[in-house]
Amino acid sequence: MSERDAFLFTSESVTEGHPDKVADQISDAVLDEVLRQDPRGRVACETRLVLVAGEITTSASLDFVDIVRRTVRDIGYTKSDHGFHYDNLAVLSAIEPQSADIAMGVDVGGAGDQGMMFGFATNETPQLMPLPITLAHALTRRLAQARHAGEVDGLRPDGKSQVTVEYYPSGRPRRVHTVVVSTQHDPHLEGDELRRLVVDKIIRSAVPAALMDADTIIHVNPTGRFVTGGPKGDCGLTGRKIIVDTYGGSGRHGGGAFSGKDPTKVDRSATYMARHVAKSLVAAELADQVEVQLAYAIGVAEPVSVRVQTFGTSRQPEAELEALVRDRFPLTPAGIIEHLDLLRPIYRQTAAYGHFGRDEPELKWEDVSLAGDLRAASAVTR
Repeated sequence: MSERDAFLFTSESVTEGHPDKVADQISDAVLDEVLRQDPRGRVACETRLVLVAGEITTSASLDFVDIVRRTVRDIGYTKSDHGFHYDNLAVLSAIEPQSADIAMGVDVGGAGDQGMMFGFATNETPQLMPLPITLAHALTRRLAQARHAGEVDGLRPDGKSQVTVEYYPSGRPRRVHTVVVSTQHDPHLEGDELRRLVVDKIIRSAVPAALMDADTIIHVNPTGRFVTGGPKGDCGLTGRKIIVDTYGGSGRHGGGAFSGKDPTKVDRSATYMARHVAKSLVAAELADQVEVQLAYAIGVAEPVSVRVQTFGTSRQPEAELEALVRDRFPLTPAGIIEHLDLLRPIYRQTAAYGHFGRDEPELKWEDVSLAGDLRAASAVTR
């Protein structure tokens, strides 16, 4: 390979105040409240602005207005000049029970829908995540931290980041090529002062200095002004940021969103298991990069297919890894739910800054305690 084979890859993230992420967090706050009261409740909840819609079957008693307002308050829409205030929202509900036809297959342990789900892991970061999305999330998290802590006076909840990483021809990260940060702000804070604060307080705090150099390009609010934002500036909808939720475009995506769905929906639970499997294989040093595909038929418990792809980085044939995965991981919906302990109110936190590469101990799909067992089993099979 020549130096001409070096390449750029870009990923984006958005803050918790982005309108689509407001919707995701409301949907997952509803799910958490159902699971808090009724761990066996069935939820497929979407938020369209503050129209809460979808299918919920549960014994829980839900105050949708209170759930929505608490979520929006915690995000930070607490000032009237934001154009969207937690205390005077009109909340509409269009919730119906889950279809009895679907329940027939789910109640006996089958998948809640058909579809394919992907998980991905790579050893280019300690989190076993791609570097571009890891840095993009670090930037938007840092924006929110600085706003909540009052470190930068005048930041508002909405915002986005984008990071372009330059890779060596070998596929290893070389440097950060471009950083883009767009943050909503008060009218008094803009121009050179906003750029200086964002560079000093946000970018240099979130992006390691070793990855940046004199040629790194930085854009802060490239349009020049971002005062009107959040749900006042754009309609938010649950499930519209699925690439932000996963790997930033690295690896493939099955197309299903996560937020507002209980774990009988394999869109969510099987994607979590696919990440768990991929991360465990990389942590076991059986490959440098792993993509796992699981596929299901509605009402059928066992996956119709399991695929492990290592992009030429595996220490053994991929067919042997697939056999190892089937032997060591429970892949039925009920098995996944039990293995990852998914019937708990843990989901709202996942609705911003990605579902993967996180360090909260309750998110068991990030656990790699099986890596040693996989390594030992792999040595036996070779």
